Amino acid sequence: MKLSILMPVYNEVATLDEAVRRVRAVDVPKEIILIDDGSRDGSREILVRLEAEAKENPDPNNEIKIVLNAINQGKGAAIRSGLTRITGDVAIIQDADLEYNPQDYPRLVDPIQAGEADVVYGTRFYGGGPHRVLFFWHYVGNQVLTLCSNILTNLNLSDMEVGYKAFRAEILKGIEIKSNRFGIEPELTVKIAKKGCRIYEVPISYYGRTYAEGKKITWKDGFAAFYALLRFRFLD
Repeated sequence: MKLSILMPVYNEVATLDEAVRRVRAVDVPKEIILIDDGSRDGSREILVRLEAEAKENPDPNNEIKIVLNAINQGKGAAIRSGLTRITGDVAIIQDADLEYNPQDYPRLVDPIQAGEADVVYGTRFYGGGPHRVLFFWHYVGNQVLTLCSNILTNLNLSDMEVGYKAFRAEILKGIEIKSNRFGIEPELTVKIAKKGCRIYEVPISYYGRTYAEGKKITWKDGFAAFYALLRFRFLD
């Protein structure tokens, strides 16, 4: 089973090389699709270098593809840009900030490989590996959004906003993503619920970071996520 790893990148020069190294270290056939979303800190140059190195020393288990967006639009726009490059069987969204551990890929993929799931969500709140203790109000906001999502979709997810999601590739490619920023998480959740996809959750580790360390999501994105839930449930 070949994985397609979609990695949106925006100003992640401090972590990008290490993030790609960790993805490569997972011993499964995969393509790593790196989408730069208008970075201005040197991240784009790193991607060009990684692509050149991959061409010089090709590795069939770690194919590198890069997409360079001209301007910053957000995570959703970056993922949308990378969808056409997918050739694998399972697509996983992997942030470039080291908050999620690629060693959890087998957990995410197993229910799909067993033929039991179409989509698998990681959950940061039940079991799994180490979890960094951080912001209480982020946790509260996450739980409120997850509850609203469950009410609107009739699912019983524990962590709708999690950034680690795996899809049968044809499922993800069949979704018309309209959100440009972090609204992609509720949008994907509503749309896979409408499709009647078989959804599983598995516990994952989580190494959250502070704003000083580069975290980008804010309280404004919480309100945008709530609007996205309503929009894609009732209007889209």
